Formats: sequence, C-alpha cells, structure tokens
Amino acid sequence: MDLTDARWRKSAKSGNNGGSCVEVADNLPDVVLVRDTKDRAGGTLTFGPAAWRVFVEFARARQ
Repeated sequence: MDLTDARWRKSAKSGNNGGSCVEVADNLPDVVLVRDTKDRAGGTLTFGPAAWRVFVEFARARQ
C-alpha cells in the first residue's frame, strides 16, 4: 500500500507531554491508518472506514 499521500494528524485526545500519542491518516480512499507517534516506523494499523466509524463512536460513548 502506498502511504506517500497520507496526511497524518495527532489525535485531539493525545497528551501534550510526548507520551501516549497516536496519529491518524483518514484522507486516503477506503482506508484509515493509525500509528504511534513515538515509533512511526514501528507499524501502522489499517482500518476500513466503516470499522473506524464504529471504533470512534464506541470511544466517544465511553468518555
């Protein structure tokens, strides 16, 4: 998968202390990518848009 055009953004829920941060790229067609800001080369989780929406809704409901 070509990730060249992925536009990464840090989660609004990530802390400002450089600790538990994730980045999301949701600008590519048919895929949402998630990675750890502390280990960007360590791997990327890949979700379909529907699965990502379910995850986000679940996380919001637990706040």
